Amino acid sequence: MSYDLEEQEQIEALKAWWAKYGNFLLTVVTVVLLAFASWQGWNWYQRHQSGQASGYFEALQGAAAQGNLNQVSAASATLRDDYAKTAYATRGALVAAQAQAAGGDLEQAQAELEWVVRERASDPLAAVARLRLAGVLLDQQQYDAALAQLSAPTAGYESLYADRRGDILYLQGNTEQAKQAWQQALDLFESGNPLRSVVQLKLDALGGSAA
Repeated sequence: MSYDLEEQEQIEALKAWWAKYGNFLLTVVTVVLLAFASWQGWNWYQRHQSGQASGYFEALQGAAAQGNLNQVSAASATLRDDYAKTAYATRGALVAAQAQAAGGDLEQAQAELEWVVRERASDPLAAVARLRLAGVLLDQQQYDAALAQLSAPTAGYESLYADRRGDILYLQGNTEQAKQAWQQALDLFESGNPLRSVVQLKLDALGGSAA
């Protein structure tokens, strides 16, 4: 097949352009395709992990409802060890800790909550874990350690943290400080919050509002 002069010039120009930029273009296309494939693979992996974790979390909830602490601990350990990056690991640790505390295994409940506080510090549920951990430590009469968990309240939890500080301080024998903490909690609770009446009862039992 013959080409006229203009067509030959265009072909030569194309060959020259390809010789100069062809390898670069192929590299860019390859990188884009690999990135897309990796993104697709990561999404599949995330969905797969989440699906697997969901099954263990449901098993954990069932075991907790039945009071089977061995299965609770096993399911929670699997979530923490194999699916730590999913939301189910944090939620599972909280459910497990609640079941273990109710079953009298305070040390295991403490370990579950400490994992959340240590490994999931940026998770919104870490604030819940710290509050519950303070309660578990309180039940073990580790008052200073319990207070340490409440030293820096997360926004939105100030009232609950103050109430729990009052409980700890009262059991330590620091009555006036307990009254101050409960008064702070009372001031922070919204008017319609049912916990206000509970805190008010605590204050009334100690002679009313703090000075």
